[in-house]
Amino acid sequence: MAIDFKELCNIICPIIKKMPMHWDGKKCILEMKENNGRHWKQMEWIGWYFEYWCNRNLKGVMEMPCSKKYGNVSFDGYLKIPWDFKSHATQSGDKMVGNDSEATVNAIADFGCVGLIIASGPVVYDNESQEFKKWHDEQKGKITDYVLKNIERGAPSRRRKVSMKISKISFVKLDDDCLKKYSSIHNQGRNSDGKPREPKVLLDLTKIGKHIVYVIDNE
Repeated sequence: MAIDFKELCNIICPIIKKMPMHWDGKKCILEMKENNGRHWKQMEWIGWYFEYWCNRNLKGVMEMPCSKKYGNVSFDGYLKIPWDFKSHATQSGDKMVGNDSEATVNAIADFGCVGLIIASGPVVYDNESQEFKKWHDEQKGKITDYVLKNIERGAPSRRRKVSMKISKISFVKLDDDCLKKYSSIHNQGRNSDGKPREPKVLLDLTKIGKHIVYVIDNE
């Protein structure tokens, strides 16, 4: 039986519309910290905050995370198909890194498609004094071994995102056609244990128009 992707969007959309459309980094990080959000210490907080918000607010309609795993890889949620929640800063370009490449291919083979919910918009970056980074480091307390190793090898510190304004939320039906025509392989760096990360899907957001089934426009 074919999946009615738009029908699934209609179930999820009314809940997503209740999400705040302006994310202040300090408030979001403190909210995650105070509510035992697992990834409040991560520098790329915009991605983790969206996942955290969806976990708290979509748990009535979705299984989260998706119980079906592909090796060690899971998707953020499950409602008839696997779903992932992604945040995309518009200043970072037209391409967005998705989930594990092999897991995505296998999930599409099993379910016909994977659902992506992408919150996108402009971000404000930290100032030259890195005040936001210093504040976040104070919240985290002890420096992790991963950070210490980066300092030892002279790895540059990326500018932190201070806030994000959501301009739109797109519901993308990532099927075999979309994957083959509009994505490529993204080779990542290393995990905190030093081992190479598995390749991920790199999706070209400018070319997937017909696969965007539903949009919440906040502009």
